[in-house]
Amino acid sequence: MIKTRKPRSEWYYLKKNSELLLLLLPGALLVLVFAYVPMFGVLLAFKDFRYDLGFWDSPWVGFHNFKFFFVSDTAAMITRNTVVYGLTYMLLTTVIALLFAILMNEMGKRWLRIHQTAMFIPYCLSWVVVSYLALALLDSQNGYLNKLLETLGFSTHMWYLETAPWPYILISAYLWKNVGFSTLVYFAGIMGINQEYYEAAKIDGASRWQMATKITLPLLSTLITVLLILAIGHIFVGDFGLHYFIPNDSGMTFPTTDIIDTYVYRALRVNGDIGMSTAVGLYQSIVGLVLVVVANFVVRKINEENSLF
Repeated sequence: MIKTRKPRSEWYYLKKNSELLLLLLPGALLVLVFAYVPMFGVLLAFKDFRYDLGFWDSPWVGFHNFKFFFVSDTAAMITRNTVVYGLTYMLLTTVIALLFAILMNEMGKRWLRIHQTAMFIPYCLSWVVVSYLALALLDSQNGYLNKLLETLGFSTHMWYLETAPWPYILISAYLWKNVGFSTLVYFAGIMGINQEYYEAAKIDGASRWQMATKITLPLLSTLITVLLILAIGHIFVGDFGLHYFIPNDSGMTFPTTDIIDTYVYRALRVNGDIGMSTAVGLYQSIVGLVLVVVANFVVRKINEENSLF
């Protein structure tokens, strides 16, 4: 007679993996406290928050806070800026990081370590520190860039009072700071590719370009797709530090530097309008969620293996 083993209870597996669950507990508590508990604050988007009445007793105003934002003169401008900058950052970072990762794969080990360190250092700097570096370059009186233009016989610029150059300045600063980290992510993906593919391609006489386009990129497609889907969800969530500190919060640059995040911060700092700030934040979150779901749906239709969920 064959004895059948009784199915294990859930309590058995909890007890068996208790050490691992204890290691997971601090991270789970952090997510619970800082991600899920604050979700109750979404109710402020539908209230006229008053400090004397508190959270629960403040009067309900429905969608008034959303209406106040959308009918404002700057709503279209900051929404456009947020989307355009988000798309530009995402596309340029992906292309440049992939290119650098492929180039790093061709380097010797000694030079590889130097380049990895040099590319990762900017990512560790805060935007406050980077803003001082930018000020040293762009200051109208003593900035290195104006001194160079003056030496070459060109006219100097009041960079913090002009709008035209700032898209290029912000994009350059973002790429300088973030491309290195993305490069290392893609480079780690390349390191996980079986080297036998490249050896077989060399035997068949494939060039480096052919190996990059026929082996590396196709095998990285899943990683690229997942990162792009996640990045699409952040298109409506701008880089606050970049757009606030680098232009030095100069009002003259707002037409080309202002995004939803900086607008919400000023609304909260200057006007103390918590309801409208929460409404705009909720608007960002909903649009970001929709973008992720739509992008994943499209990818799932094209290639189900590359989808995020």
